[in-house]
Amino acid sequence: MLPIKQKVFAYITHQQRLLLFAHTFIPEAGIQVPAGTLEPGEQPESGVLREAFEETGLSGLLLDRLLGIHERDMSDFGNNEIHRRYFYHLIYPKPVQARWRHAEEHPSSHDEQGPILFDFFWATIPHEVPPLIADHGWFLPQLHQRLNSQACAAKNI
Repeated sequence: MLPIKQKVFAYITHQQRLLLFAHTFIPEAGIQVPAGTLEPGEQPESGVLREAFEETGLSGLLLDRLLGIHERDMSDFGNNEIHRRYFYHLIYPKPVQARWRHAEEHPSSHDEQGPILFDFFWATIPHEVPPLIADHGWFLPQLHQRLNSQACAAKNI
């Protein structure tokens, strides 16, 4: 039986846009959303806020909700482990930059030495979101539905 690692994924939105990033010097890492490993004893809700801040540098993120949990065998990436992934929707309520670079000082992966540079950008959901690596987009349909529901509710107020 493969070991299970607990992971959190942050779908950070600003209006109808999703925050994405690429590794500045590792293009083969693909386009991703902020994510990381839960620390021992850490609750997923706390972990996703911590990881989102560490990777993006954005403060003031608001936790909307858990979109779902998905288990993924990572052997296709050379990791003999299962990732139990908690996907959350977070909202960034402040004015945004179109693009920026941020360094994660203390990456959770033991095979990476910090700092790691990330190039962030926003993509309108769903049409501007490119293919994401390693099933990072697993719950994008649920996110799109959630954003549409919130937009409809706001119009009825």
